[in-house]
Amino acid sequence: MTRKEEKLLRQQEKLLAERARLEAMRTYEKAYESEGILCGVDEAGRGPLAGPVVAGAVILPKNCEILYLNDSKKLTKRRRELLYEEIMEKALAVGVGVVSHTRIDEINILQATYEAMRQAVGMLSVEPDVLLNDAVTIPELSIKQVPIIKGDAKSVSIAAASVIAKVTRDRMMEEMEQTCPGYGFASNKGYGTASHIAALKALGPCAIHRRTFIRNFTEKAADE
Repeated sequence: MTRKEEKLLRQQEKLLAERARLEAMRTYEKAYESEGILCGVDEAGRGPLAGPVVAGAVILPKNCEILYLNDSKKLTKRRRELLYEEIMEKALAVGVGVVSHTRIDEINILQATYEAMRQAVGMLSVEPDVLLNDAVTIPELSIKQVPIIKGDAKSVSIAAASVIAKVTRDRMMEEMEQTCPGYGFASNKGYGTASHIAALKALGPCAIHRRTFIRNFTEKAADE
């Protein structure tokens, strides 16, 4: 066997392995496909000290193949960006919900996450029959819901929603770096990295910081 043939064989083996992985991620889709149109729902941004929480809702065609689709946290930025474009191209419907930092402070992050998810589902151009959610059951929705722990790694629909939510939010935070410089939002996306916390203590909070999330750091800064 030539080197070229060996390389081709390895590529084919990798492709087969990837398709087998994706097939395993269709377990929930297959279990509920008889009940109608399925929609994956996930969020990005529950943990950061700044910026909004964003939710994605995605309805994929039956047996849609999107190679390398996975939990957005397990993907590189470049891979997420490529998958985002492919999902937007292939999906039957995509909805996005955004709830601001001020609203998070008003109603707490869990309720804000639910609100973002309801927004995302409400933005869909196709009405789903079943929601496959990453871990949660969303209040105030009459649609059947299936909460799946670590669903973004177990369901292609939820994984697609996680990519849409993550890329949307990351792009928003990169733009916010321009209006709120000094905190490194383009790189840390609002999460509490050491450099972000140091900037927060030195500069104080900016317009998009979640006041209920930063009390510990701002109080410490005031005491130092």
